[in-house]
Amino acid sequence: MMRFLISLGLNTVALLIVNEIFASFYIEGIGTAILASIILAILNVLLKPILIILTLPITILTMGLFLLVINAITLMATQALMGSSFVIDGFGTAFIASIIISLITLVLGGLVKE
Repeated sequence: MMRFLISLGLNTVALLIVNEIFASFYIEGIGTAILASIILAILNVLLKPILIILTLPITILTMGLFLLVINAITLMATQALMGSSFVIDGFGTAFIASIIISLITLVLGGLVKE
């Protein structure tokens, strides 16, 4: 449970950092970022495995790079569920944001001890 809470915290921080970097990526506040992190975690458990299975041939052909597109899709799905409190102005922004979010959580996750 503690690992899950740490992961949610890291994702929340990453979302807030990306919010500061991109003008085309808008999160209303910390509460919205926490809710978006929870929804993103749920989508990563429910939707992402289905997308991975459906896109397995192209994922294999791209040696896993297509997983970045899947991450962007789950981020866009989160945005669709959140409404106007979480807005991403396009797939390109979602794609770049998902890469940055992954890098931030990787770096911060390495700094945080369980």
